[in-house]
Amino acid sequence: MHLDSHQHFWRYSAAQYPWIPVGSVLQRDGLPADLAELQRPLGFAGSIAVQARQSLAESHWLLGLADADSRIKGVVGWVDLQSDRVEESLAELAAHPKFVGVRHVVQDEPDDRFLLRPAFLRGVARLKQFGLRYDILIYPKQLPAALEFVRQFPEQPFVLDHIAKPFIRDGTLAPWREQIRELAQFPNVLCKVSGMVTEAKPVGWQAADFRPYLDVVFAAFGEDRLMFGSDWPVCLLAGSYEQVFRLAEDYVVNVAQYSPAAQAKFFGGNCAKFYGVC
Repeated sequence: MHLDSHQHFWRYSAAQYPWIPVGSVLQRDGLPADLAELQRPLGFAGSIAVQARQSLAESHWLLGLADADSRIKGVVGWVDLQSDRVEESLAELAAHPKFVGVRHVVQDEPDDRFLLRPAFLRGVARLKQFGLRYDILIYPKQLPAALEFVRQFPEQPFVLDHIAKPFIRDGTLAPWREQIRELAQFPNVLCKVSGMVTEAKPVGWQAADFRPYLDVVFAAFGEDRLMFGSDWPVCLLAGSYEQVFRLAEDYVVNVAQYSPAAQAKFFGGNCAKFYGVC
C-alpha cells in the first residue's frame, strides 16, 4: 500500500486562505473523505497532512482530523519558530503522537535569507529534542540560503518540498540543478517529488516536460531519500490526483527502472521511515 507524503486539508475561507486563486477549483473544502475517494483506487493507505496556513489553530485542527481518521498518518504543522515561547508550543503539539514535523512558508518571505535569521535558527534548533522533522518550502532563489541553513544542523532531519519549485514551464535548469546536487550532499536531507505540475504549463503539460528535473533529483538523492507527494488539492490547478500519481509512477518504473523494493520505498517506505509513522 502507498503513502502520500504531502497533501493538505482545509475548509475553504477567503479570509483564512488568501493565497488560493479567486475563481479556481481550490475555492471549496478539501477534506479527508474527499482524498480517500481518490486514493483508494490507486492503492494508497494514507498520507501526511501538511499545513496550508500559518496558525497554531490549523495545526490543532489537523490533529483533530487525524484523531478521527486513521488514514492521516501524520501532521506537519506550523509553529512560530521565532517566538520566545516556541518550546512551549512545540511541547504541546509534540505530545500528540501524530504531530511529526513543522513547516514555515519560507517561499513567501520577502527576505531570501529568511532561513538564516537568528531567531528562526534558534527555533529550528529546538525541533530535535521533540523528535520533529522540518519541511523546507522554498523557491530556487532561496536555495543558497537553504544550503547554509542545513549545514548548521547536521543531525536535524530535513525534507525539501516540491523539489524547490524549479522553473519547469520555462525549461530552466541552472543554477537550480547545481544547487540541488549540492543540497543532496547532506545525508540528513530528503526530497519530496511533489508540487511539479503547478510549476509547469497550466494547460497541456507533457511527461517529457518534467524529465530533466526528475533526472536531477533522482540522480542526486537516490532511492533511499526520495518520496512521492501529491500536493492535493493544490495539484488540481494543473492535474488530477491520478495524473500526478501516474506521472511519478511512469518515471519510477519506466525511466528510473526501480525494482519493486525501490518502488515501495518511493511510494511510502521512505516517507514512513522519515516521519516515523506506520
